[in-house]
Amino acid sequence: MNTPHRVEVVLDFVCVHCYIGFTRFTRALRRYRADGGTAETVIRPFQLRPEASPAGEPLIAVWARERGEAVATRLATDTSFGADDGLALDFRRAVFTNTFDAHRIAAEASAQGRGEEMAGRLFRAYFTDGLNIADTSTLASLAAETGVTVTGGGAEAVRAELARVRALDLPAPPVFRFTGGSTLSGEVRESDVLAALRG
Repeated sequence: MNTPHRVEVVLDFVCVHCYIGFTRFTRALRRYRADGGTAETVIRPFQLRPEASPAGEPLIAVWARERGEAVATRLATDTSFGADDGLALDFRRAVFTNTFDAHRIAAEASAQGRGEEMAGRLFRAYFTDGLNIADTSTLASLAAETGVTVTGGGAEAVRAELARVRALDLPAPPVFRFTGGSTLSGEVRESDVLAALRG
């Protein structure tokens, strides 16, 4: 139980499955730590749409263009996503955008020991608050709220890490890589995470 764990979490902040998976992961982590376990979370970046514009666009407009109006309307009004996990997701407010700078802020937060908090705040900003998480002032505000000092650097390191993660040829995010080689991906359950931590 007391063996320190290092968990690499591969995710993108505009991915609803990543948000749900990360929520379950952090809940399991809290339980594990409450029982005396120790674990370090390392956020690894992944961009589902690296070509997305940082200017942002309503998510439902993207869905309508790519999947059709009927599908976009159905998805936008579906309240089942995240409900079982207590998440308030508002796809009608979500601003689809480029996540590069969000990953850069997350990397800075991780270096300051606040990676988990920053990742959670970025997900909430996107899926609940309707914020453009590529906007510089928005990111600065979110970082300040989370207690993260932003230097403005780290872009090259994030580019290198994005390339490295893609080269690993992992399953679609979210992916959780535990010390010792255990890997979880897809629709992970809280119990799965706990078992991997305790294993």
